Amino acid sequence: MARNLDMTALRSFVAVAETGGVTKASGFLNLTQSAVSMQLKRLEESMGLSLLDRSARTVSLTSAGEQLLSYARRMLDLNDEVMARMTATAFEGEIVVGLPHDIVHPAMPAVLQRFAADFPRVRVHLKSSHTRRLKQMFARGECDFILTTEDEVEPGGETLIELPLVWFGAPGGSAWRERPLRLAFCSNCIFRAGAQRALDAAGIPWEMSVESDSDPAIEATVSADLAITGMIEGTAPRYMEQISHNGALPELKRQKINLYAGELAQGEVAKGMAALLRQHYRLL
Repeated sequence: MARNLDMTALRSFVAVAETGGVTKASGFLNLTQSAVSMQLKRLEESMGLSLLDRSARTVSLTSAGEQLLSYARRMLDLNDEVMARMTATAFEGEIVVGLPHDIVHPAMPAVLQRFAADFPRVRVHLKSSHTRRLKQMFARGECDFILTTEDEVEPGGETLIELPLVWFGAPGGSAWRERPLRLAFCSNCIFRAGAQRALDAAGIPWEMSVESDSDPAIEATVSADLAITGMIEGTAPRYMEQISHNGALPELKRQKINLYAGELAQGEVAKGMAALLRQHYRLL
């Protein structure tokens, strides 16, 4: 007799594998840790296999778990596609989300992918700019949602997560050792003045290596090891890395990632987008 896999348990298994633990997976799934653990146990018992290696401090997959993960992702993608195509046809239109370039990755691609599965007929229009301009656009009603990087949160907003700013440079680069220290920040970057003040307080001479309003130009300069920059921890592209300076550079302040929702951002579609933004950015 054919046996059926529990899709809910499979979703918990994939979440644990991708987030690296039950605690983060439970937050992502909006379930308790005990509920996620129980679903994993049921899945293992139904298959008669050990899927997770729980002997270490962090959860890792067994060989059977690695094999199942590939199948599980495809099964969940197909399940979500079927449900979206068959049940979400009533939702159509456009939703506009604004955010700074430097926090697009790694969370926003996952948000877009999941939102497209849940609301396939709703178009998401992303607008990328610096925080000050995004707030001006939001005030004019040009965005349904904006994500910002700020020291504080203004009325009507909510802080999704607070993370440290850290120094980034080219992989294996040496630009951070040079004096004067060459910096690369967009002219409107909200991190720029704080980084300069921190260097002044530490007595480290600096100069701007590039003057540009283009984030790709800044990233190209840094990845070429011609300057360093400051970014929120966990958001840098693969061609840049956090600098292990062992105290040679000053510590930078912590930064809030805030979410603002427009007054017209109501209904199931808007609630779905807000929920995804909260889930994925709180996992940074």
